[in-house]
Amino acid sequence: MTQPLASRIALVTGASRGIGYATAKALAKAGAHVIAVARTQGGLEELDDEVRKDGGHPLTLVPLDLTDYQAIGRLGGTIYERHGKLDVLVGNAGIGGPSSPLGHIELKPWLDVIGINLNVNFQLVRCMEPLLRASDAGRAVFLTSRAGGKAPGYRGPYAASKAALETLVQVWAKEVVNTTPIRINLFDPGPTRTKLRASVMPGEDPETLPTPDQAAELLLPLCLPSFTETGKLFDGPSRTLKDPQAD
Repeated sequence: MTQPLASRIALVTGASRGIGYATAKALAKAGAHVIAVARTQGGLEELDDEVRKDGGHPLTLVPLDLTDYQAIGRLGGTIYERHGKLDVLVGNAGIGGPSSPLGHIELKPWLDVIGINLNVNFQLVRCMEPLLRASDAGRAVFLTSRAGGKAPGYRGPYAASKAALETLVQVWAKEVVNTTPIRINLFDPGPTRTKLRASVMPGEDPETLPTPDQAAELLLPLCLPSFTETGKLFDGPSRTLKDPQAD
């Protein structure tokens, strides 16, 4: 079986469940050595067991609270010491935050959402860019949502964080496109059968939604050395529906 990511190093955040879990599996199946990052040790171990059962390369499991920004820097140093480069970065970790009028939201939950959805990814950019530069075809993909552009009521922290993330990623893509082989894009999976989706849309039937595996199938090509577009937004399986719901 052809493995287009053989001998390549991939880092996935939020890898213990949902789309991050599915993406880590897809990258491993494509031949990558996956560094799987999440807060939940048990979820990471389940991921590793599933990859091994499928005959994939054992993963590097990194139980980590990503809001420990200094730890992200230390992780970058460890990757450099062990591998000397990073070929793929998937910024998947995110939280939905409160669904409430802005005036009713306390400062802490606002900061929590901005911290995970935006600040963590900024720190990943800072700490992983030198490693991606060491690759012959560094690829970075960040998960976003149409909520960032549509600004839906009662989803203020989430929408603001995704709008800012999209700007951050597009700025980074423009900064490196002419001087490095790094290519950086955004991926909007749309409504997907995940715990995050269920937390903000509790009345929705999850069986009507695409699975994380279906989303990962469309995300994977953005990670390949052969993929050369940059600074763009790509859609997941839900966006192929006639009238997809806004996130």
